Amino acid sequence: MRAPISVVIPTLNAADQLPDTLRHLMPGLGEGLIRELVITDGGSTDATQRLAAEAGAIWLDGPAGRGGQLRRGVAAASGDWLLVLHADTHLGDGWTQAVVAHLESCPDKAGCFQLGFRARGLAPRVVAGAANLRARLCDMPFGDQGLLISRALYQRVGGYPDIALMEDVVLSRALKGHLRPLPAVALTGAERYRENGWIGQSVRNLWRRARFRHGADPADLARGYDPGRNSP
Repeated sequence: MRAPISVVIPTLNAADQLPDTLRHLMPGLGEGLIRELVITDGGSTDATQRLAAEAGAIWLDGPAGRGGQLRRGVAAASGDWLLVLHADTHLGDGWTQAVVAHLESCPDKAGCFQLGFRARGLAPRVVAGAANLRARLCDMPFGDQGLLISRALYQRVGGYPDIALMEDVVLSRALKGHLRPLPAVALTGAERYRENGWIGQSVRNLWRRARFRHGADPADLARGYDPGRNSP
């Protein structure tokens, strides 16, 4: 029996982040969960492609824009299940057990991990706690929390839209009632929060989502997002 999961990661100049992200995926290889790795790139000019080749990944080139990159990556994947991660997301201890349990008990639902930050202090815990509460109560996880979804469910709800940003919001809306939190942590980088302040970046995120709900163009929203460091 072939491994069930295709891991799909969108990248844009992610050479500094990708090695650690892939290292945290290694338990999935040992457990026979991961069939393949798909790196869907948006025009990297650093060593991202070389690192992807060294990891044996399927490499896709295309225009930058996370929604489009993810849509292309999923189309190229062959697994019955998809695990979508940002390039700076590290899956925490026990993630394979959580995934196996989900595959066996909830094949008709998508799963998202508990958000955590690779940062210390009260502010990271508060921001992560608020995000996890929102994910549980509103079925609206951040893309940083990762997404585990069967190909059948992904296709049924229409998949990722080809937009520059907010693709996670659109897909979460389509998955309303079909999302389940996973009992494992996805640790994401905190660079933007350190640069802009934890309150400031949180407000920016909320404002960006509010503008999107009221019809703002995702391309306009993406221009202020600083996409070049770890993922598009």
